[in-house]
Amino acid sequence: MISAKRMAGLLGAVSLAAIAVVPAQVSAQGAPSAVKTDEPTRPDYPETKRGDVVETFFGEQVADPYRWLEADVRNDAQVADWVARQSTYADDYLKQLPERAFFEKKLSQLLDYERFGTPVKAGGALLYEHNTGLQNQNVLMIADADAETIDGSARVLLDPNAWSDDGTTALAGWKTSKSGRLLAYLVQEGGSDWRTVRFVDTATGEPLEDSIEWAKFTGLTWLGDDAILYSRFPEPEAGQDFQALNYNQAVYYHKIGTPQSEDRPVYATPDMPKLGHVASTTSDGRWVVINSTEGTDPTSRVHLIPVGRGDWTPMTLIAEPEAQWDLIEGIGDRLWFVSSKDAPLKKITMVDLSGDTPQFTDVVAEAEQNLEGAAIVGDRIVASYLVDAASQLRRYTLGGESAGTVDLAGIGSVGGISGEPGDDDAWFGFSSFTTPGTIMKLDPDTGATRDFATVDLTFDPDDYSVEQVFYPSKDGTEIPMFIVKRKDVTGPAPTMLYGYGGFNISLTPSYSATRMAWLQGGGVYAMANLRGGGEYGDAWHDAGRRANKQNVFDDFIAAGEWLKANDVTGENQLAIEGRSNGGLLMGAVTNQRPDLFDAVHAAVGVMDMLRFDRWTAGRYWVDDYGYPDREDDWRILRSYSPYHNIRSGTDYPAILTTTADTDDRVVPGHSFKYAAALQDAELGERPRIIRIETNAGHGSGKPVAKIIEEFSDIMGFLAHWTGFTPSDDQ
Repeated sequence: MISAKRMAGLLGAVSLAAIAVVPAQVSAQGAPSAVKTDEPTRPDYPETKRGDVVETFFGEQVADPYRWLEADVRNDAQVADWVARQSTYADDYLKQLPERAFFEKKLSQLLDYERFGTPVKAGGALLYEHNTGLQNQNVLMIADADAETIDGSARVLLDPNAWSDDGTTALAGWKTSKSGRLLAYLVQEGGSDWRTVRFVDTATGEPLEDSIEWAKFTGLTWLGDDAILYSRFPEPEAGQDFQALNYNQAVYYHKIGTPQSEDRPVYATPDMPKLGHVASTTSDGRWVVINSTEGTDPTSRVHLIPVGRGDWTPMTLIAEPEAQWDLIEGIGDRLWFVSSKDAPLKKITMVDLSGDTPQFTDVVAEAEQNLEGAAIVGDRIVASYLVDAASQLRRYTLGGESAGTVDLAGIGSVGGISGEPGDDDAWFGFSSFTTPGTIMKLDPDTGATRDFATVDLTFDPDDYSVEQVFYPSKDGTEIPMFIVKRKDVTGPAPTMLYGYGGFNISLTPSYSATRMAWLQGGGVYAMANLRGGGEYGDAWHDAGRRANKQNVFDDFIAAGEWLKANDVTGENQLAIEGRSNGGLLMGAVTNQRPDLFDAVHAAVGVMDMLRFDRWTAGRYWVDDYGYPDREDDWRILRSYSPYHNIRSGTDYPAILTTTADTDDRVVPGHSFKYAAALQDAELGERPRIIRIETNAGHGSGKPVAKIIEEFSDIMGFLAHWTGFTPSDDQ
């Protein structure tokens, strides 16, 4: 089940290009590099008007001179003009960088490989996403369900590459009916979180006339072959679709062959407008399970609707949001959940609904490692755990008895587990820092696996080393960090340090073509598993949010200090990157330790911590950040807000801020205001550039062509300011 928390929260580094790594220069003998002096031509920054907004909060006056940059670029001529001038400036500067050409060429090569999504079996068919290499968007394929491997006999069912001229219209999700006869799918335009639901006949490929608008943070769940449930918000006022706060989400019923105007809500809470609702249906079609959350915390209310056994009146299973309850699956009147009830590292609980009152039984007790998720395939529970931030698959009987583990190909990450009760086989994806996603077929009874779809590599993973270290943070807490590099890279080398640290999101070892470009060039990549994430369960998350948010910054700063103290990187060689909540991290640690870092990439970040809750999904984030209208929370937010704590008169590293005009998750006004404040302050000679992508959003759905263009700019910038001339000579 997809929870509203996971969909409405800030984006982690999970997409194809979400984790970009900065290149570094080092010879095979490990000679350190120095900052270059061949600085490209850089005239004065474009002029930015300063306003006179000053507000008083809890007795303290706070200036907000760039408040006017919060306006939607589509509807405000002044903001549109500022964006155009900043974009021209950034493009002129970034295209001059001599390091950029290496990455443009390398990314075009590394992204040109065949890749596959995890298959889903429906009726007599198998569906999976596929990309031949440089296609802007993945294509949905359909094959015979008995296929033993990807054998080339599949046909195209949906090709999003034909949906728009610039490749920015994406397939953002899909779900087949139980028989597999029909498919509902989500269309994403320009990276926005809004979705349009459409339908296709899987046998003929013919589209249905049905179309549903204003779906957002939604699952798709079928009721037989003739109706679906989906989640939507009320249509926003004209011109407010990219900025208005999201309230009053409801679960709607849509019958195939009818217009959306006839859709009816089956679950809504107008008396609690902040609640978001996502519905799912057990694979046998007996129960609809509605999971309701208010923010990004996984704690939820749960309601049930029996299908075909009465009216649509929901029954309450979990009345108060005191713990996580994520549906795994249902068989008859038994439901299995991943639960954090009295179990901060999660457990599996079975609920028996056959009697007068639900009976709760813990079938898999809390372990010493964090339980990330589970599926029921055949008559086995397959559960994914994190062991020091790497995946481990364990099998159990439906009653919770251990049935052994599943062998994985090293330290890496398991993708989704695809399969249902009664199935003979399951599929899952596996990738590591140095190996692209491989699709594995699993026998749930024996735990045996075999390759279902593999990738032809243009490099040898054995040429790279992956090390995990544990370093002390400021308060002595041991923080894990992965370090990846070419084996011939010895001694201090330019290094990219990546972090996130929030929203219970775990960073795990996985493949990224953009990261590999950095590694092939001779750079080092480090990923720190900061508090605030979910690597070690709820306690790890709690230790890095609200009043504890400074721990996240301390953990990241300590990572940078460790890398330099242990000669992984040297003077002028440390670049840092974070996206979304990680963009906030970049802004905060740069303000706190501008002397430690040499180049910074802050992507789609939350930069104004005093106003983040005023736009789109921002109101959900109070679970991690606190409430700006409460004094205790406000003072904490004020202490680290990137926009409000820039230290004029201090020498800062080179900073590249990136955002996109259609980002309706973290609205671009955050980055606009932050970049304007950086350019206005006296921060030394190194540049503060903002790159603004057009017709793109928070990250998902971005076409491959834009990924290559964007990350060539990003890594060229970071390479230049860490003294790196990349080379793949080994």
